[in-house]
Amino acid sequence: MNTDEKMALISRNAMEIVNENELRELIETKENPVAYIGFEPSGLVHMGWALVTSKIKDLCDAGFTVKILWADWHASINDKLGGKLENIQACAHYMEDCFIALGVPRDKVEFVYANEVLQDLDYWAKVIQVGKVSSLSRIKRTMTIMGRKEDEAELDSSKILYPIMQVTDIFHLGVDVAYAGIDQRRVHMLAREVAEKFGWKKPIAIHTPLIPGLKGNSRMNVDGVKAVEKVAGDTIESASANMIEMKMSKSDPNNSINIHDTPESIKKKIKKAYCPPEKELEGENPMLVISKYILFPRLGKLDIARPEKYGGDVSYATYEALTEDYFSGKLSPPDLKTGVADGMNAVLAPVAEYFAAHPERYEKIKEILVSLGKL
Repeated sequence: MNTDEKMALISRNAMEIVNENELRELIETKENPVAYIGFEPSGLVHMGWALVTSKIKDLCDAGFTVKILWADWHASINDKLGGKLENIQACAHYMEDCFIALGVPRDKVEFVYANEVLQDLDYWAKVIQVGKVSSLSRIKRTMTIMGRKEDEAELDSSKILYPIMQVTDIFHLGVDVAYAGIDQRRVHMLAREVAEKFGWKKPIAIHTPLIPGLKGNSRMNVDGVKAVEKVAGDTIESASANMIEMKMSKSDPNNSINIHDTPESIKKKIKKAYCPPEKELEGENPMLVISKYILFPRLGKLDIARPEKYGGDVSYATYEALTEDYFSGKLSPPDLKTGVADGMNAVLAPVAEYFAAHPERYEKIKEILVSLGKL
């Protein structure tokens, strides 16, 4: 695979790369670069992970080793799963299974636990260094990465540590590329600023879009910087902060697809989903976003079953062909929903098979969620 092919693979479905010239140079000069993504273990996994795991696989296929950091102490600071480390780590074990079930190549990724990383005193030396060159107001602005408001640190000062630790993770793990959803942009930009101040290796940042909720009351546009500016009325920097409540989230089960949902449940949720026919709302239509960023990359096509009186079954080989028919009226919203529901069930079929054979960790996290009144 040459450099152009690797660049095309890495940039596929990416919303932003900061920056492409640095990425190209990295690919051309380093045989086995290292990428990283951090996860806060906090509950059951939703459909947005299908996009994330596809990008992790793209990085692996492009020759990267991908470090997946389970940010267990970070999750404790953020009060997830009762703030108990044992609950959070049990969730991380379950999430490892989710990665494998969704197709991440186990031999090309490295799972790392923050609890182990934090045993190194050098890590805390870096935490202090990062804090010394970062103003309090700058750190508080990055707290949106946690789904928190700036003033929450007034009641719990440990939350100030979270962004500093996330920046430190990048340097302590020695990664070349930091990958995350666009909602994590602020902390990646802070890491690049810190690197400049110390002469450390500046991390390249890759951001993918967030999958919008099904109800249409939590919307985002995913077609690049200008589209984000249209939604947020500002630059992509501040727009990323406004996406915390826009993504598909497990906090509202009727607004998202859980990867463990049954085919019947998925069809029921999709039937009620927001699906406007207007072209100007393309980026706000969860059915189109799911098709573009999950179904076509995973399935290579979208098959739609419909009665003969409405034109009969139809198959689309590209997203562009799908939207051409959809916006011209040849494909109706109900028929699109049918295709998306069937496509999602096809994507998640291997997940159901995997957990049928390996139920232990899934059952454990369900027990924890029940005990906390979250399931």
